[in-house]
Amino acid sequence: MNDAADLDPHGWGRMMAAAQAGEAAPYRRLLAELRPWLLRYFRRRLPPSSVEDAVQDTLLAIHAKRHTWDPSRPFGPWLAGIARYKWVDRLRAAGRHAADELPETLSTPDHEAAVTSAAALTGLLLNLKPAQAEVIRLVKLDGLSIEEAAARTGQSPALVKVNIHRGLGRLAQIIESHPDAD
Repeated sequence: MNDAADLDPHGWGRMMAAAQAGEAAPYRRLLAELRPWLLRYFRRRLPPSSVEDAVQDTLLAIHAKRHTWDPSRPFGPWLAGIARYKWVDRLRAAGRHAADELPETLSTPDHEAAVTSAAALTGLLLNLKPAQAEVIRLVKLDGLSIEEAAARTGQSPALVKVNIHRGLGRLAQIIESHPDAD
């Protein structure tokens, strides 16, 4: 079933010819049998959210255009052509929706305070000894335990505690010695 000409393994052309002659049962069977093929076709080509709609659109197009199929011609290429057109329609619609502008009322959080605080903290940590700044960053900012910070830095757990204590004390002195910039 790789080629469009091979799309008639179950006699879909005969069913369509019977449907054109006014027989309802073969037509219902045809539409039921086309559905799994269409699902496979669109699943390979469209996002999951669009597959079912594309299948329904294609089945409606087959119904609306069933009179255009010539029983002397293969059914597979006719079916594949309709499916391809519906696929292209879906791609065009997705392109139109992708270009829609965002509404002005769309709310976005303000990150200015967080960015300013992070920059100020980074600047403050530069005033400390590198070993103190590193363990403060690991334990107080990144949430590592004393033991994890000790393993990562090569310091003993006792030294990690001392460096955190001394570093935080030094940061407090720096902050207290500078009046607010407000």
